[in-house]
Amino acid sequence: MYRIGIDVGGTFTDVAAVDADGRVVIAKSASTPADPSEGVIEGLTLLAETLGLDLATVLARTERIVHGTTVATNALLERKGAKVGLLTTDGHRDVIEMREGLKDDRYNLRMPPPVPLVPRARRLGVRERVRFDGRVATPLDRRSLARALATLKGAGVEAVAICYLHSYANPAHERATGREVARALPRAYRSLSVDVLPQIKEYERVWTTVVNAYVGPALARYLVHLGAKLRARGYRGDVLVMQSHGGVAPIAESQRLAAGAVLSGPAGGVAAGRYCVKLLATKDLITFDMGGTSTDIALLQDGEPTLSGEKTVGIAKVALPSLDIHTLGAGGGSIAHVDGGGILHVGPESAGAAPGPACYGRGGTAPTVTDADLVLGFLDAANFFGGRIVLDAAAATRAVDTIATALGVDRLAAAEGIYRVVNTNMAEGIKLVSVRRGVDPRRFTLVAFGGAAGLHVTQVARQLEIRRVVVPTVASVLSAWGMLATDLRYELVRSHVSELSRLPPAALRHLFAMLEREGRKRLGGFDGPVRVRRALDMRYGEQIFEIGVDLDGVDLDAAALLDQIAERFHKRHEELYAYSAPGQEVVVVNVRVAVVGELEFTMETSASPPPPAAGMPSSRRRIYLGEWVDVPVYQLDALAPGDTMRGPALFESPTTTVLIRDGEDVHVTQHGWLDIALG
Repeated sequence: MYRIGIDVGGTFTDVAAVDADGRVVIAKSASTPADPSEGVIEGLTLLAETLGLDLATVLARTERIVHGTTVATNALLERKGAKVGLLTTDGHRDVIEMREGLKDDRYNLRMPPPVPLVPRARRLGVRERVRFDGRVATPLDRRSLARALATLKGAGVEAVAICYLHSYANPAHERATGREVARALPRAYRSLSVDVLPQIKEYERVWTTVVNAYVGPALARYLVHLGAKLRARGYRGDVLVMQSHGGVAPIAESQRLAAGAVLSGPAGGVAAGRYCVKLLATKDLITFDMGGTSTDIALLQDGEPTLSGEKTVGIAKVALPSLDIHTLGAGGGSIAHVDGGGILHVGPESAGAAPGPACYGRGGTAPTVTDADLVLGFLDAANFFGGRIVLDAAAATRAVDTIATALGVDRLAAAEGIYRVVNTNMAEGIKLVSVRRGVDPRRFTLVAFGGAAGLHVTQVARQLEIRRVVVPTVASVLSAWGMLATDLRYELVRSHVSELSRLPPAALRHLFAMLEREGRKRLGGFDGPVRVRRALDMRYGEQIFEIGVDLDGVDLDAAALLDQIAERFHKRHEELYAYSAPGQEVVVVNVRVAVVGELEFTMETSASPPPPAAGMPSSRRRIYLGEWVDVPVYQLDALAPGDTMRGPALFESPTTTVLIRDGEDVHVTQHGWLDIALG
């Protein structure tokens, strides 16, 4: 039986399959933005060909498919989501437009405000009011609600977001409104804040509820469409959707909480990083995922990534728990240009899958990172993408020459400039998740994946003085592979604002138990091991922003429970901000529980027999490293565990190329991965 991971990116769709013995087989197809499911089926077909089987046979032997999708992300970023109406407490309909009084560039007086996802005409107030403690101040006015629903029906809305003041403390009015919406607009997608984000802070709650309504219909349509295509081809197993928090959820849950999949694709890479911790015997990793359109970077300390509830995607704030991933507009398809001052820039605009870099021969003319890599000799024009694409070197040359002319330099200097600028951009991105948070990246291992990462990762590491880089054999599809190492996960939260010293331990235990019961209920018939993680959002009394405090290892039945929690908070505050104030009052804001159903995943760990001519180069190629150098070219699938090489050299597979420079030593691990030591 197989388990298959699928990651739909902006340029390529990656597929990874693991069989019952842990053996991994990968495939890669071009993404199809108009209908991402077409690229998925093409990738699965290529996977079947690699296995020597037909698609129907592979799907019949597959027990689980885990899918990371950019459908919700793209709908939000490209503003192609549903036509949404917002129902909120009378007098509060402008929350998403006021944006807490902030703007991206606070000193730019002429900067226009962003256009909200829901125009004012479809943001309607309903007469009702619940106080902060859950008491009803104004009962729900049915006539006011009926007028609002009539307006939304006349506007032809596809989705309705419902977010009343303090509904997290008493959801009765939102529930009643949801029932009325179902009767008046039976085809409309419904998004209730009490189901999406039942916690304090109105701005975050309104925005997240609106985002859920905005992307929900598109994601639901896509998942239903994909499910039908898979069933038509013989698949009868589960389809699980990667979530922004690093777990997976069934299709039904993903349709209900669509905003939870906004960072679905990048989350797979972090899941892969967590599994790499087990394989590499190191707990401190930086994941570096450079694809065709973007680069995603995340930090894992002590084997675990950081969760954040403060993610901004486009203009929208999504306050659901999500992995703290920093995304840069830097990838193989990133377009280079020279501004009016003669400064070279690379990205964030990308050539994407269509037309793609100039060298793809699909009509693109803009110079990209991939074009520069080809001009420098790093790529084999006749053997790109497993030979399915023959790169047009002449087109790449013409594209790079436009940069050379604009800068007044020769072609090689222009190509090298593109290469260096994108490397610097990515090194700065790594600093954002490490140095700027008080973490020294030099003690971390940099794990590179994504089809474009291998040509750039060691130079990025050198800029940061990182001494160890690891490139897995499945690097080009590691996000898809990592999705197979994820678990069913449900994140639950309830607001309970109280000074810690006045919070009865029994009340805290009751809140945790209530959330745990709800999470286990959502797991349904899952019969595997279940793990529960607890946390609190806390702050000092005079602060307005709270921080997450993990309670893993804290005994909830201990007599000194509150003292242990306070100590955890002070320590975490010290780690984040370099100071703590033990004498000040500590306030609990939100109670959080993650209920995790652990899914089985194993990867082959025994060394395979050495292939013929193991450790021997298959050819040689001239590449430009400040001067033209003749270097050996090794095939990744022809390496044996224990092989060692010294740079400069190239390592190739059908889906990626890795560049090793002078002074860099390579050791092949027992899994066939490249473990690179930088001098």
